[in-house]
Amino acid sequence: MLAEQVIQTTGYVGIGFLMFIENLFPPIPSEVVMPFAGFQVNKGEMSFVGVILAGTIGALLGAVAIYYFGYRLGEKRLRQWIDKNGKYLLLSEDEFDSSLETFNDHGKKMVLFGRLIPTIRSIISIPAGVEKMNIPVFLLFTVIGTTVWNLLLAGGGVYLGRNWDRVLGWVDTYSYVIYAILGILLLYYVGSQVKKRMD
Repeated sequence: MLAEQVIQTTGYVGIGFLMFIENLFPPIPSEVVMPFAGFQVNKGEMSFVGVILAGTIGALLGAVAIYYFGYRLGEKRLRQWIDKNGKYLLLSEDEFDSSLETFNDHGKKMVLFGRLIPTIRSIISIPAGVEKMNIPVFLLFTVIGTTVWNLLLAGGGVYLGRNWDRVLGWVDTYSYVIYAILGILLLYYVGSQVKKRMD
């Protein structure tokens, strides 16, 4: 596997690089990188602190890159896009305003807990950038959430040793539960919007 080869060849730098790339376009998810890095700790070839630092720094740099994309995109351009295409997503400008208000009120929690949800953990940086969230605050909650995620994954790799890939199954189960909840919420939202337009 590519992630294994990169980590075994380049060590901590490879972990950081893979976690950076994973945030931008995840061909190799953190669910593979960090548990395998934990396995290297189990074998005595790496330190646990070094693995966590490398993974967190790499993920943080990736999050900053996506934040900057959202920052450059800006609310004005996003609003223009929604004004033109929002009807296809059942999203009106008023609802967009409401979502921005929600992010402004709960942005810290959304960034923090978003880091603990696969896929969402990368995307959450975009609204933070669009809303020009205070960068030290963004960095703080990104570091906290990312560190917790990396501790869980790498810790699983240390605990399981050669069976580190079992962590993937655990994450899959966790992801299915989270996505099911999000799917229900999405269906409720779509249903409420359809009903509102029919009234």
